[in-house]
Amino acid sequence: MTERKPIESWLTDMDGVLMHEGVPIPGADTFITKLRDSGKPFLVLTNNSIYTARDLHARLKRIGLDVPIENIWTSALATAKFVSSQHPEGTAYVIGEAGLTTALHETGYILTDSDPDFVILGETRTYSFEALTKAIRLIKDGARFIATNPDHTGPSAEGVLPATGSVAALITKATGKEPYFVGKPNPLMMRTALNTIGAHSESSAMIGDRMDTDVLAGLEAGMTTYLVLTGLTSASEVDRFPYRATEVVESIADLVDRV
Repeated sequence: MTERKPIESWLTDMDGVLMHEGVPIPGADTFITKLRDSGKPFLVLTNNSIYTARDLHARLKRIGLDVPIENIWTSALATAKFVSSQHPEGTAYVIGEAGLTTALHETGYILTDSDPDFVILGETRTYSFEALTKAIRLIKDGARFIATNPDHTGPSAEGVLPATGSVAALITKATGKEPYFVGKPNPLMMRTALNTIGAHSESSAMIGDRMDTDVLAGLEAGMTTYLVLTGLTSASEVDRFPYRATEVVESIADLVDRV
């Protein structure tokens, strides 16, 4: 096996790695502080498209994790960057929250329900029948279908919630059109993140708590991958996957000395 280059930049998932249901995971604050002090490029990633980077900065800071706004990368930002590169200053019908609509506005996109170039589906806690019906009709009329991420469920204090992937499946069933998913495990999200901080995959690491999104995306982008066991993938499930993380560790605290 070819020896990998030393890690000079870091990408890390947020939920399940740095925090769990609003509570910081032990060692997360030390890891972020070590990263900031090292001067190495890094990004905190999330497939959740609800919040803006500014929102997430404030939410993380409230629990003691001081992550600068420019070090946060969301599926909403990746989606806006993608559609802007495909069709600059286009139009979109959007189902989602401020994280997605703000990102699109900042790339020059116009949001409309009249003959849009794209229908873009993101995360929201208030999916409406009327909005979904409109999206289905626009896609049938020729709008291209984009979704921020393929996650079928998301966590909440009360239990799992249906997420973007599940709602996308409903639209696909009604239209016969599959969306293009921008977020993890699509390596596009990783590559746009690396480009944002001027990093190279062969000297970068991805830390995640899910084999099927974080580790897979990092693997396909050519990065070193670390699976932490503080989130969704348990130690007993690791061997069920046909691919491996570079290393499995108990938590983010085990990686502080790697920075």
